Amino acid sequence: MPSHDARILRGAAIPTAVAGLIAVAIATAVAGSKGLIGALLATLVVMGFFSFGQVALDRLTRNNPQMMMAAGLLVYTTQILLIAIVLAVFKNTSLFDTKVFGFTLLGCALIWTGFQVRGAMKAKMYYVQPDERDDKPKSGRQP
Repeated sequence: MPSHDARILRGAAIPTAVAGLIAVAIATAVAGSKGLIGALLATLVVMGFFSFGQVALDRLTRNNPQMMMAAGLLVYTTQILLIAIVLAVFKNTSLFDTKVFGFTLLGCALIWTGFQVRGAMKAKMYYVQPDERDDKPKSGRQP
């Protein structure tokens, strides 16, 4: 994984983990142990799905960077679809507080996405790689 991608991944994962810990503390105070489990599970789901998505995006576009937009849309759609499946599976569970789970999941997903966008904007990656031949003079004379 290139260093700028690792930086973007860290830049999104750390604030999401901090927000997840805050959500766990609040959920424990408000909803008890079921809130703790719901918030912790939601934080882990978001961090797992979204970090896996970043790694998958890196692998999909490593040899063909022109596919970045299509691969990005595919990965993001897959992430949201998997989260919808998780929500549907645990809709009526009594293992944890589902409202805490849903709100924590939404908050962590928004924080991850926001910080991922922020990291990508600050990465200053070239859209076009300069060609080495353009640096050489066209004729035998120096300008």
